[in-house]
Amino acid sequence: MTALDDLLESCWAAAPCRPWPRLSVTAEQWRTAANELAAGRWTLVSLWAEPQIVHMSILEDSSNRIAILSLQSSHKDFPSIGRSHTPALRLERTIQDLVGLAAQDLPDTRPWLDHGRWKLHHPLATKPSQTHGARPYHFLPVEGPDLHQIPVGPVHAGIIEPGHFRFTASGETVVRLEERLGYVHRGVESLMIGSTIEHAARLAGRASGDSTVAYALAFARAVEAATEIEVPSRVHYVRAIMAEIERIANHVGDIGAICNDAAFALMLAHLGALRERVLRASMNVFGHRLMMDVIVPGGLVRDITSDGIHELLNMLNLIEASFPKLVELYDNTTSLQDRTATAGIVSPELARLFGAGGFVGRASERNFDARKSLGYSPYDMLTFDVPIRKEGDVNARVWIRIREVEQSILLIKLLLDTLPEGPVETVPHRVEAPCEGISIVEGFRGDIFIWLRIDAKGNIDRCHLRDPSWFQWPLLEAAIEGNIVADFPLCNKSFNCSYAGQDL
Repeated sequence: MTALDDLLESCWAAAPCRPWPRLSVTAEQWRTAANELAAGRWTLVSLWAEPQIVHMSILEDSSNRIAILSLQSSHKDFPSIGRSHTPALRLERTIQDLVGLAAQDLPDTRPWLDHGRWKLHHPLATKPSQTHGARPYHFLPVEGPDLHQIPVGPVHAGIIEPGHFRFTASGETVVRLEERLGYVHRGVESLMIGSTIEHAARLAGRASGDSTVAYALAFARAVEAATEIEVPSRVHYVRAIMAEIERIANHVGDIGAICNDAAFALMLAHLGALRERVLRASMNVFGHRLMMDVIVPGGLVRDITSDGIHELLNMLNLIEASFPKLVELYDNTTSLQDRTATAGIVSPELARLFGAGGFVGRASERNFDARKSLGYSPYDMLTFDVPIRKEGDVNARVWIRIREVEQSILLIKLLLDTLPEGPVETVPHRVEAPCEGISIVEGFRGDIFIWLRIDAKGNIDRCHLRDPSWFQWPLLEAAIEGNIVADFPLCNKSFNCSYAGQDL
């Protein structure tokens, strides 16, 4: 019997929650969970709060079982998870910023998202207070001879989102990188409170623009779990086709961008053209280049026609004809390999500790892919490979993306070949009492987690969204240490963490 079995037997369900339970735990059981996380038997999925309750979602690694633990906080504090399990630190700082609940003995109490520029202090608390204005932010001290600091951002060249990077370097070598994010926090979870399911679905689809399909799918699945909606099998297939198209578009674009940051612009030009072909096919088939607002709770607003199938197959054939030549060019260009091999290494131990999802985790031996590990429909009926490497460097992350593009092409063709007939129209959701739902979906960047509660009127009472970047940004800080400053763009692009996913 595992520690999760013990909890399931000793705790009572906090509320009807599907498909995984939400358990009401004591402070002692909360600390036991912290110990399981620190010991590596559980993985932290997310940590968030409401005005008088803190929630933690965990994954039991040995069984791939999920559970949410909920702890009442009557004194505006709770036992810190981050004190013994570092990946929780930024989430606990966020809880302090948004809700005003304090983690006891938190090693780092600096605000994370609240830069003192919001109109309200603790905007998700029962009674938000007036803001105190911006205060100085003290970066962590670094001591040693001949060190200097290089501040970069939050405004960057190009079109990337805002984030500040504080480098401490000895000559050209990075000794420490510290990130500061949260410059464009949008209050997405606050906007969802009290909104209709339809409006909240549109907000979820805009959580991170490059993952709009994955977020829309995760939100739809959470609503369908809460309301016990069974969508037609064709809906699952079309949604999976869209998710794999999104994966191909992002991986192809990012591989080109990584090579561009290694001064090999030819790859960016060719792969940029392939990405454009994917986006145009998406526009022709689904009416939007990013396939935004097509997936909705209960179904789809647009089906794939026979012409659409022809368009997608043409696009896939083009990629199959062009992509292998570009992969060969990458593999045989020694100037590229000189930059990507052994650069920006994430150790398997760190990847496991942080529960790193997607290509960041799988390039460092973490064998988790929500499509296979949790096996949601239709992936539970499909055979496909999840590529794993152990080097953990930029080159490994490129190769994971290459293999995932190849797998996605095979998956889409298989799904198109076996696409069931039937309706895709929205199945109406009926809510007669408050209910809760959870979903985890594998986006191109990694696993996206959503928990939501629907009130008796059928509106969103509370929704929490967790982007995979929460556990990848800290690993970028570790990966760049010991590398030269000039390699940071290359390492950063190989992660391509989401700023918007932090600034929900």
